[in-house]
Amino acid sequence: MYKIALTGGIGTGKTYLSKHFIQMGIPVFYADDEAKKLYEDDGFQQRLKTLFEDPALVTDGKVNLTVLSGLVFGNEDNLQKLNRLVHPAVMERFERWAEQQSAPSVMMESAIVYEGGLAGFFDKIIVVDAPLELRIRRVRERNPHLSRAQILQRMSHQLPQEEKCRRADLVICTGETYEMSLKILQEQ
Repeated sequence: MYKIALTGGIGTGKTYLSKHFIQMGIPVFYADDEAKKLYEDDGFQQRLKTLFEDPALVTDGKVNLTVLSGLVFGNEDNLQKLNRLVHPAVMERFERWAEQQSAPSVMMESAIVYEGGLAGFFDKIIVVDAPLELRIRRVRERNPHLSRAQILQRMSHQLPQEEKCRRADLVICTGETYEMSLKILQEQ
């Protein structure tokens, strides 16, 4: 089975493009969605509580994502601790999911393929790119509570887009519209 990663920084348009790959017959695994499902697992919640020793992190059987964000964004050590817990669990779920697919190719959509050390799991890596101001606008549309500074801070925890593009097998630029991206996809 051929494994493809679709990656790019926050706000580049990965999820939108992934839907077109699905229409082309390539099943897509959404790493962020699977990571969120982990937070609902009692065993995972216990590991989080042990890792961060913060009583407010898990209450009433739910992970407080605001508390978790406060613990990891702006604290590189805590972010790495969280990543070492989350990434292997998500990759395990991806591998199980991929085995259940009948298509010749599968895709994982994830913003942090390179940052998470996951590149070696894939045959090809496609990076989605977009201008910085457009990316910020897209993120604010989805998360109006985030300030520009908070968005830039989150972006700073990801590998710079230029580096992702340099490492990619294919770069798809989304720009203001997705028309060119769709044309590129149809040519592949």
